[in-house]
Formats: sequence, structure tokens, C-alpha cells
Amino acid sequence: MHPIPFLDLAAQQRRIAPALRARLDAVLAHCQFVLGPEVGELEQRLAAYAGAAHCVTVSSGTDALQIAMMAEEIGRGHAVFLPGFTYTATAEVPLVLGATPVFVDIDPHTFQIDPADLERRIATILALGQLKPRAIIGVDLFGQPAPWPALRDIAARHGLFLLDDCAQSFGASLHGRKLGQEAEATAVSFFPSKPLGAYGDGGALLTESAERAALYRSLRTHGEGATRYEVLRTGMNGRLDTLQAAILLAKLDVFDSELAHRAAIAARYDAKLTGLVEIPARVPDSRSAWAIYAVLLPEGTDRDAVQAAMRADGVPTAIYYPKPLHAQPAYRASHTGNPLPVAEAVSQRILALPIHPDLPLEAADRVTDALRHALASQGTRAAAAG
Repeated sequence: MHPIPFLDLAAQQRRIAPALRARLDAVLAHCQFVLGPEVGELEQRLAAYAGAAHCVTVSSGTDALQIAMMAEEIGRGHAVFLPGFTYTATAEVPLVLGATPVFVDIDPHTFQIDPADLERRIATILALGQLKPRAIIGVDLFGQPAPWPALRDIAARHGLFLLDDCAQSFGASLHGRKLGQEAEATAVSFFPSKPLGAYGDGGALLTESAERAALYRSLRTHGEGATRYEVLRTGMNGRLDTLQAAILLAKLDVFDSELAHRAAIAARYDAKLTGLVEIPARVPDSRSAWAIYAVLLPEGTDRDAVQAAMRADGVPTAIYYPKPLHAQPAYRASHTGNPLPVAEAVSQRILALPIHPDLPLEAADRVTDALRHALASQGTRAAAAG
């Protein structure tokens, strides 16, 4: 039996090959490889899709975060609050700019940033008096929205810039509207594995502010002003390639149908795995983009053995994330030392299963059968050991 791919970009490419070819051929014909017409078209379509007033495409999701914070002049002496359980880019960017990431614990069920712990972290930083609280980064982890009403309230009371790291969750919605309007700026990633992915790096910034959008455009292009050789500020080279924009335009045409299939896979997993493992909790009144379907294994499970058994059955898995950010060597020096017990516990039990728009429903059954078999084998070995 053939192994199941954890991600199958080749199958997606075959499915949309004519549209991809037409889009790429158009770019090869006009040769405007940087900021060509497809970039502007993509920005308009992304803004309309998310219901945002403005969209500025950039070269990666990480650059989107950096440009948003550069625009707010976030840097040395500033504290930036963010969840300790997420990808490294979220914490990396504040450090690159000279700011200090302050790690916040997560909800044990949704894995999103915990507003109550966020309040405690802000109070601690204020009491210490060494850093000025400056920004909150909410991360829409695994495809689901962060607790935006609570985050907006906290940011408003403390006068903090609120940034949405929507790298994994473009296409998700909260309270009936797409993500992209919940914070003062929203950073999106188009890394190939994302629900809407390019064939290389890419990203975007969404905002309701025309002033911020204009500043983002300047910062992504070396800080230029009205003309190419008018340099108004220190910027960066953060432009999206036209070829990547063309690819994203072709993929955007089928994006909603792909999100629907991801949701069907998630529902299939739910039905098969309830009672076996802790399935992903849903953020109330939301729809997930299902970038990642992550379960929590029973406490005491040998996760390495489960992965090995599933791999032997032709089913790949992944761990997002094996270590919280505050425990990573790169961030230990900036961490306040406060424990993040939920993030630490979740990192030891979490396991991600294959989910993508070209995974057949019957393949999802193979995945759940393999997980059930792997956990049953654990029980057999435990009984034998006892």
C-alpha cells in the first residue's frame, strides 16, 4: 500500500495545471517579474476576499511581521507579547528589531493565546519597569482564530499595537467574517504548505489604514518615496515576485473548495477519533482554515513509538511544536523565567495528522485506523511490561 503524503502539492498542481500554465505564461510574455500587474491584481483580490480595505503583498510572512512592526517603530526597550507556542518567526522578528518578546501561555484546548495569562504578563512587565509594553501579536494557530475580542480589549486598555499573525489561517473566519480585520494589521504567509500557498516564499499585509498601507509599500521597497530614487526611510527588499502572484491567483480560484475539503477531512477525523485522543477544540462561532489538524495523545503515550508505528503503516505525522519558544536556546536569554505550563504540556502530547485538499476521505480513514492501531500496540506493550 502506497504511503499517504502529508502534503501533496503535486496532486494540486495536476488538478489546476491549465490555469497555472496560463498565468505563468502571461508573466513570461510581459517579463515584468517584479511588481508586475499580477501583483496588483492579487492585492485587490486578497483584500476583497478578507474584507480588508488594503492589501500589500510582500516577500514572506516573516517580512510581513517585520514591516508591520517597523512601521510602528517597535524596537529597543519595547516588550512585544506573543504566545509561547507557535512558529519561531513570531518571536524572531521582535528580536531582530531590538525589542524583547514576552511569552504568554496558551489555552489548553484551542492552543490559542490565553488572555488571562496575557494580562498577568503585562502586569509583570509593568511592575519590573525595565521594558515598555508596546505590542501584542495574536497568532491564529493551526487555522483557527485567536481570541480577538479579548485581545482588542486588552490592547485598547494598555495602549498597545495589535498585530494578527495569520500565517496559518488565511481563509478562516470569526463571528461570520473572514480574518483580516481583527487587528490593526494582519500578516499572512503564502509558504507552500499554507492553505493558500505559493511555490516559494510570499506574504501579505492587510489593514484598514490607508496611511499604514502606504508606509508598508514604502518599507517593502527600500523605503522609497514617490519615485524609485527618493529614499524617505530605512526599508528593506520585501517585494513579492510576479511569478508567485500569478501562482496565487490561480490557486485563489479554487481556494474556497479546498477549504471545504479540508473541513470535510477534519470532520471525518473528529468522527473516527473522538474518545481515542483529544481532538481539536473549536473556537466558538468560527470556521477554521484547517492548516493543521493536531490531536493530543493520551498522557503517558510514547509519541515516538506511535509515529514509528504509523509510519510503518504508510501514514506520516508531524509535531507542531516539539518545544515551546521560551525553551528554545535562541530565546532563553530574553525570557522572564516564568513557566508556561500549558504550552510545555501540550508540546509533549501533540501530534499532527495529514490534512490537505487532495487527501481522499478514504485515505483519512487509513490515517485514523493507523493511529488506533499504534495506540493499541502501546497498550499491548504496556500490558506485557506490567
